[in-house]
Amino acid sequence: MNHPFPNKYKPFARPHLPERTWPDTVITQAPVWCSVDLRDGNQALAVPMNVAEKLEMFQALVKIGFKEIEVGFPSASQTEFDFVRMLIEGGHIPDDVTIQVLTQAREHLIQRTVESLQGAKNVIIHLYNSTSPLQRRVTFNMSAEQIKQIAIDGTRMVKKHAAALKGTRVRFEYSPESFSDTEPQYAVEVCEAVMNQWQSTEEDPIILNLPETVQWNTPNVHADQIEWFIRHLKEPKKAIISIHTHNDRGTGVAAAELCLMAGAQRAEGTLFGNGERTGNLDLVNLALNLYAHGIPTGLDFSNLPKIRELYERITHMEVGARHPYAGDLVFTAFSGSHQDAIKKGMDLRGKDPAVPWQVPYLTIDPHDIGASYEAIIRINSQSGKGGIAYVLSREYGLDLPKAMWPEVGAVATQVADKQGRELSPAEIHDVFKQEFLQAKTPLEIVKYTVTPGGCEGDDNYHMKAVVRLNDKEHEIQGCGNGPINAFVHALENEQWKHFRILDYRSHAIAKGSAAESAAYVQIIREKDGATFWGAGVNTNIETAGLRAVVSAINRALKGQPDLQK
Repeated sequence: MNHPFPNKYKPFARPHLPERTWPDTVITQAPVWCSVDLRDGNQALAVPMNVAEKLEMFQALVKIGFKEIEVGFPSASQTEFDFVRMLIEGGHIPDDVTIQVLTQAREHLIQRTVESLQGAKNVIIHLYNSTSPLQRRVTFNMSAEQIKQIAIDGTRMVKKHAAALKGTRVRFEYSPESFSDTEPQYAVEVCEAVMNQWQSTEEDPIILNLPETVQWNTPNVHADQIEWFIRHLKEPKKAIISIHTHNDRGTGVAAAELCLMAGAQRAEGTLFGNGERTGNLDLVNLALNLYAHGIPTGLDFSNLPKIRELYERITHMEVGARHPYAGDLVFTAFSGSHQDAIKKGMDLRGKDPAVPWQVPYLTIDPHDIGASYEAIIRINSQSGKGGIAYVLSREYGLDLPKAMWPEVGAVATQVADKQGRELSPAEIHDVFKQEFLQAKTPLEIVKYTVTPGGCEGDDNYHMKAVVRLNDKEHEIQGCGNGPINAFVHALENEQWKHFRILDYRSHAIAKGSAAESAAYVQIIREKDGATFWGAGVNTNIETAGLRAVVSAINRALKGQPDLQK
């Protein structure tokens, strides 16, 4: 797409950091997590949460393991104020959880904010004002010095009013909003002025939250901004560097990861990235990315489907089918080659949870986040033999011989193609039954008896059978070294045998005396060398094998149902 107006868009400036070190850094620990679902996420909803919904969300966040939760903007409305009071007065805040509240740098708003916090044990008062040249010029029409003074005055007012919170541990957070498009040196200047006013110490550091309020640049540039800021801060040990990425360019998580490499220690975001425009940092995504690299996160997403259900119900937002980790299709493979590789990986790994996770195409064990293995492979016209065999094995205990996979796969994918949609496991099983287990024409065994002995040589089994061929019953008999061999010889005695058996496999489907067994037989048609598989299932392995032979014969006779030819 060519620009009709070439000068309409220009790249944003980036800090000069030729000696950057963050690209060589390895993330070894999770950041301090701060959920802003109840404030930043809530303000982005078409229908904001009511008090009951906010309480349910708060309790869910606590259960997940968040120790810092931004609960609202108490000076913005009576509802916001009342919710903070309800949390405190109702005893809903665990002793190890700190609630965070947001305020602008205006004295009456700060005073109202502090009033809402009376009686709380641990709080973070979060002050912000916008610092970018664009905001200074367009929104406020103020100079850089005037904007810095707003931050200083706001900090002074917070400090003054917070003194009224007796018995409360008060921490302070400052955000130079629109940090991502603020001049780096000016951002440092404003933040240091705030630090000086607050008089932060190494024992009680200020939280400097450096928001990527709008993503103007690539993630590596934001990481440069964070490293540059930390390097030029005079007393970095007196500050906790926090990040708050947004997702305008679709790279909110990537930017956060690179910022952690650049030295950030804390991350603000929301469940599934809910937020203004394209959203906030997705804390689920970031946390599980770290988890997949063996890094403890302190957050519990072991029942992610339940968390997603609560999120969708309360926010009225939807998690997309391809959303990382939480989407309906993220552990699903339609491609045949992918399905085959996943099946092999799962089979090799077994069920030992201590074995290192190494399954092709899956970065994480679905079981760890409450997903089921059965949901991994789904079948449509693009699916392969391995995926179909996997479904039949996992769902129905049918361990098809690998040589049988292509034949079964071709039948199932033809049905899916004709239907123009994916097939459910039950539909795949139905296709398998109709084609391979219930093929009873033109040949069917009505009844049979097998008795040891009564035959010459090595043929120790004698079979008598009544079969139905093209709707006419016949009595046949034969000898063999086993029931299947005796049945084949019985067909040969009638001059009905125009095939050879190439392969025979069997296995128990379930444990116990009444367990069913499955048998699989492959034959080759003598006139043209074509091969066909059949299958049989029965509580008697002998019967299952005979049914598999008949099924293979009937599949070979499609279009020419006369054994006498």
